Amino acid sequence: MYLPAFPGIAGDLGTSATMVQASLTSCLLGLAFGQVVIGPISDGQGRRKPLLIATSFFALASVLCAFAPNIATLIAARFVQGFTAAAGVVLSRAVVRDVFSGKALTKFFALLMVINAVAPMMAPIAGGAILSFEFTNWQSIFIFLAMIGVLIVVIIHLMLKETLPPENRIPSSLGATIMTMGNLLKDRSFIGYALVVGFVHGGSFAYVSGTPFIYQEIYGVSPQTFSILFGINGMAIIIGSFVIGRFGGIIHERKLLQTAVTIALVTTFILLIMTMIEGPLASIVILIFIYMITMGMVVTSTFTLGMSKQGHRAGSASAVLGTLPLTLGAIFTPLAGINESSAVPMGLILFSTVLIGFAVFHLLIKKEPAED
Repeated sequence: MYLPAFPGIAGDLGTSATMVQASLTSCLLGLAFGQVVIGPISDGQGRRKPLLIATSFFALASVLCAFAPNIATLIAARFVQGFTAAAGVVLSRAVVRDVFSGKALTKFFALLMVINAVAPMMAPIAGGAILSFEFTNWQSIFIFLAMIGVLIVVIIHLMLKETLPPENRIPSSLGATIMTMGNLLKDRSFIGYALVVGFVHGGSFAYVSGTPFIYQEIYGVSPQTFSILFGINGMAIIIGSFVIGRFGGIIHERKLLQTAVTIALVTTFILLIMTMIEGPLASIVILIFIYMITMGMVVTSTFTLGMSKQGHRAGSASAVLGTLPLTLGAIFTPLAGINESSAVPMGLILFSTVLIGFAVFHLLIKKEPAED
């Protein structure tokens, strides 16, 4: 939401654009680290209490962001904000796994993925709308986020019952957490799903960081046109998630996942060729749109399949599935900008990560016995 306010933040806090961007990086790191911590805790303490506590601190962190006197404070507050927001990410998936199974689980995960696709498209627009009023500034965005945090706390308190009964919980000590994570790492198929979504989804961050330069600097499109081209790929993710939600149960999700990674491999190979020969913009846009459809399919199906057998350790499993793409994405993001005058680095990263995901599927997942 605060992306449109970057210039205003830099001016008010007397800092550079790079330092303001660092506040976004710190939030993403908090979001990744928070899932690893909060997910296992919820397996021992239940979902509701950690969610209430973390969301309350999210509201407080948002207030701290609003009143940050300097960029260092803002960066630190954004890390806390991301860390506490991770509870919403990791525990929403754990709650769904606690409540649903089978086809219902697939459909609800598809709904979550649609929300995950729509939110990043709408957030900058909402932030811009807040800034459009004469009496608002960038601090107003964080006050608004704090109000959302308070609203969510109230909704959780009034409407969300505990979904993990005490008899199904596991100890939340450090030793127990390490043991739970160790057991997850021994699960061949789960690690397969985690690696597939980690590399395929993580690789897509190269598209996010690469296309602003590729579309505007290489192909000369306007910022407004770029926003449109970027936004329509959110629709692609929604289409991919809808496919899994609609056909999951009719066609096994594993088969749909295999179809998705195969189409993604072919698509990114052609995209790599197009970046090498500096193909027309239309070819790049169409190929990325197809790639993002498969992204929606991969994310939804891997979470459904990866979470289906986890039961009482759903929080830990959700943490692994959610953290790996962010961690790998943090690695791939700067690599896409190695050569700002060429789209080849982005094309190479997208193809390479999908190739790894394709290989992982055939090595760790395809040979596993089919589940009922």
